[in-house]
Amino acid sequence: MNKPKMAAEKSASRVLMLLSQLERLNEEHKVSDNDAIRQITGKILHLIQTQGDLTHISTFTYLLIHLFFLQNTQDMQTTLNILAILNELLTVGGGRRTGVFVSKGGTAVLLQLLVSSSKDPPANEELMLHIHSLLGKVGLKDRKFGVKARLNGALNVTLNLVKHNLQNYKLLLPCLQVLRVYSSNLVNAVSLGKSGALEIMFEIIGPFSKKSTTLLKYVMSLLCVCSSGMNARRAVDRGYLPTLLAIYQDWHRNDTRHRHVVIRKSILGCIKNLTNIKLGRKAFIDANGMRILYNTSTECLPVRTLDPLVNTSSLIMRKCFPKNRLPLPTIKSVFHHLLPHIPAGGPVAQLYNQPPGVDDVVDESDESEATEVDTENDTEYEEDETGHKTQNDDDIETDIRKLRPIQVNTRPFDELRAYEYFCREFSENFEDDFESPRSIIPPSSINSELHRPIIISTTPSSLGPQNRRPLREDLLTPKSDESPLELDSISISKRPEGTADPDLVCSLGRLVLDAGMNGDSVDGPQEEGGEQAVLEVPDTAALLPLHDPDLYLEMVKNTRSVPAYTEVAYPDYFGHLALNLREPILERVYGVQRAKIFQDIERLIHSSDILDKVVYDLDNQSCPVIDNGESLKFNSKFESGNLRKAVQVRKFEYDLILNSDINSNHYHQWFYFEVGNMRPGVRYRFNIINCEKSNSQFNYGMQVLMYSVQDAINGSPHWVRTGADICYYKNHFSRSSIAAGGQKGKSYFTLTFTVTFQHKDDVCYFAYHYPYTYSMLKMHLQKLSALRTAQIYYRQDDLCETLGGNSCPLLTITAMPESSSNDHISQFKIRPVVFLSARVHPGETNSSWVMKGTLEFLMSCSPQAQSLRESYIFKIIPMLNPDGVINGNHRCSLSGEDLNRQWQSPNAELHPTIYHAKSLLQYLRATGRTPLVFCDYHGHSRKKNVFMYGCSIKETVWQTNVNTSTCELHEDLGYRVTCFYMLTNSVLCRCILTFTIYKIVYVCLQGLQIGTSELEEMGAQFCLALLRLRRFTSPLELHNHNSHLLDTENDLIDTRSIPNITSPTTYVLEEDEPAFLEEVDYSAESNDENDPDLEPDLQDNHALPDPNSDSEFSCQDSLN
Repeated sequence: MNKPKMAAEKSASRVLMLLSQLERLNEEHKVSDNDAIRQITGKILHLIQTQGDLTHISTFTYLLIHLFFLQNTQDMQTTLNILAILNELLTVGGGRRTGVFVSKGGTAVLLQLLVSSSKDPPANEELMLHIHSLLGKVGLKDRKFGVKARLNGALNVTLNLVKHNLQNYKLLLPCLQVLRVYSSNLVNAVSLGKSGALEIMFEIIGPFSKKSTTLLKYVMSLLCVCSSGMNARRAVDRGYLPTLLAIYQDWHRNDTRHRHVVIRKSILGCIKNLTNIKLGRKAFIDANGMRILYNTSTECLPVRTLDPLVNTSSLIMRKCFPKNRLPLPTIKSVFHHLLPHIPAGGPVAQLYNQPPGVDDVVDESDESEATEVDTENDTEYEEDETGHKTQNDDDIETDIRKLRPIQVNTRPFDELRAYEYFCREFSENFEDDFESPRSIIPPSSINSELHRPIIISTTPSSLGPQNRRPLREDLLTPKSDESPLELDSISISKRPEGTADPDLVCSLGRLVLDAGMNGDSVDGPQEEGGEQAVLEVPDTAALLPLHDPDLYLEMVKNTRSVPAYTEVAYPDYFGHLALNLREPILERVYGVQRAKIFQDIERLIHSSDILDKVVYDLDNQSCPVIDNGESLKFNSKFESGNLRKAVQVRKFEYDLILNSDINSNHYHQWFYFEVGNMRPGVRYRFNIINCEKSNSQFNYGMQVLMYSVQDAINGSPHWVRTGADICYYKNHFSRSSIAAGGQKGKSYFTLTFTVTFQHKDDVCYFAYHYPYTYSMLKMHLQKLSALRTAQIYYRQDDLCETLGGNSCPLLTITAMPESSSNDHISQFKIRPVVFLSARVHPGETNSSWVMKGTLEFLMSCSPQAQSLRESYIFKIIPMLNPDGVINGNHRCSLSGEDLNRQWQSPNAELHPTIYHAKSLLQYLRATGRTPLVFCDYHGHSRKKNVFMYGCSIKETVWQTNVNTSTCELHEDLGYRVTCFYMLTNSVLCRCILTFTIYKIVYVCLQGLQIGTSELEEMGAQFCLALLRLRRFTSPLELHNHNSHLLDTENDLIDTRSIPNITSPTTYVLEEDEPAFLEEVDYSAESNDENDPDLEPDLQDNHALPDPNSDSEFSCQDSLN
């Protein structure tokens, strides 16, 4: 046995012997024997300090003995010995021993000893040192430490010790440690501030010094805590904020080797706390804090290890940046549509009832002062209510608290009988529809309002005469007193891909096409040789079978818009050809967001460099056109376009402002606009400055979409992902409480991206997502009708007319009966109904592309499609909100309301599409044709991939008043993750299977951005999934089907293109974005907000859509 081990065992035996002596003294009640106790404790302390720790001794017994004697002894030396022993024990033993000490009342004993010892000044320095060293360890483990200290009166004792020992660093350090623990309690921090703690701290800190840096770390840490809340006002009133800025500058200037970054960051932390109040932000600006932090941060940028300083400085500057109002006369939409009547309540009524002359862009109350309640109530043990809310039952299906009684709101059947017209396939004389099919576009009466010129917008020529097409530019751009160019005077010639003249785009003015249908000829501008002007369009008919530019123009003529658009966007006219290549997500460059923010801060510091020149403004139609060649030209006056204003802030930087939804004052997300007059090879920065969502997929690799007219004419008509340095962050433009639903202090967010154009004077279009207009839908439906064969039953009806006077198409697709025999006709009539809808939210264009894939699949001649048509009757509303789509809205219809929130009680005048869609569903149910499947296609701006929300089986049973004891409920456990949604909307619950399918604008399964080909494929794959559903539809399954179709079903369903997902139910609902390389808080105030894309009643379960966002389940209600 080695000597150290023998010595340790010998020491242990001696300690045990001494402990037994103490225990005997305790049992014999000889506590007054001070000499014996002093001698024994002195020997134990000596053994610990010389021979080692006491880890082998029973902690419980040991602590009890020493606590007893500490509480009862009156001898100073004995007290010092016991405190020293406890200090050694807790230092070596760690958290477990400290926890035992706290549980046995050790905190209270120490605090009582501290207060009693301070009553007889001067206090013993060694005693105070031991007590505060122990309190510093114990306080971190005792959750009620702050309350105990305040109730025992220990706060002022420690503070007075600090005040009288500013030069005694040995005692000062443990006292500061204890004060730091005291102030973790809010009430204690306020009390210490009132007692002069801030003044004492500022006596300790000072300019740069290499001495006592450890002490300064504790002082600054304490200041960070004590400078918040009510103490912040006290510190600002005493002028400490300029002092902190000067100290920070001094440390920044002298700490050249960056050895004291912790101290510098603590100083910034204090400044950050002081600027949480309005008074502090004003003092910061007055002290030239913006310039100071900007300059010091700029010098820190090259050093990666100084990122914490840069990030904190950036946060402070953004928070203190003076709040500006949007440069708009009003936040209400530029366009206004008169409603038949105003709803009794809600945001639309508020908008209409707003007093004239009220400035609704910003109000002074937005920058409300941060206040705290100064109370002595015991709040120490109360959990942080924002961070530890009561957890609700995550099993939504069984959460009875969420269930609501059925609200019956059913129209009488006599009224529903009118919807029999849309279900003629169920009637005996349905064959009339086969022999004399309805016109796909029913003829409408000629309306003079529709006789307006249609313009295909391009850019004016900038090439020399030798390179121009033989077109008279002065004639191509008609003057106000000239007649527009007739449609018949323009011939559209198609050339093969790759043979188009590369200079064509530069030689076109704005071609005005007469939309009149009276056939009268008006002398239009022609070439000098008497030939017609020629607009060459790339021949993509073979690749885009459902697109025809001529047909598109015809559809545009019958489309009514509130602004009465007279122009056609080139991408909609030429069409979009999906790329053959995959577009990966954009790799985020380190520091890019920070660089963008610093450029924004430069606007305040170097305001003389800002141009602030308005180059496009829908509020001011007489806004001068800039022809000096230095500014870009913008346009959004075409179908689905959205851009309200463009301001040139620097030579190659533009602030863009989006328009609100019509009859609304918010919902800024969808954008679609045209840009011209650009220079190639120049980096242009675009800032969309009035976004509303708190985060975006643009922060995680998604890019904006761009369409180049020059590329399209050259044979590449593609929407492509583009943009570098893409960021999304909170800006300094203040949202009015009127626009924020009564919430004050909200700010807008900026989407910024940089684009380098490839062609001179090209015309490019930018969009949030692949545009899909109402006219495009009408064109596609007309082309689809031409695909109808003798085996396909296809009918298009107009469900209703919208508020804007546009029709809402309703499609019926199924297979024709094999013959006119009674058996085949009976089989035809008993097919279950599948009801599909899409585009209730105009900005969710991805849902239309998915619907396009669904429709193309259903109209195809493949065996799978034929089997599907023979299995079901499809009722499809491909666009529930045509008016919103046409007018460039993001979420609302012309009524200014979210149509997906109107299913409970739709109004026939204000919400006609929802009213009649719900009535049609009610009619189907009333006639025993309850849809087997109801699916509504949506988009989601913040989640990834494609997922579904479905209705709960238990909820459905409860809503339908079915006795659960008679039902066998078989529920897939995976539903609880995938379909995290509780349906309380009886219109959907009455369907057998009801769910919403979300098509995301961004995909990350393979690190790729989603395109139109993937979206259309999802529409087809959804149809294939319905084939699998057929095997479970035995009550309605068809008889006498072709057996080979049934037997080979698995062979027909080709799922090879679907990625292999090992956990298909977990990646959907969890926020799995990668962390930023740069830890920058994009929100400036870092207030965690609920996901606005999720419903309010699902917020507690972390998966729901908010009424003001773009992702929610189809909320149709009450069909019973």
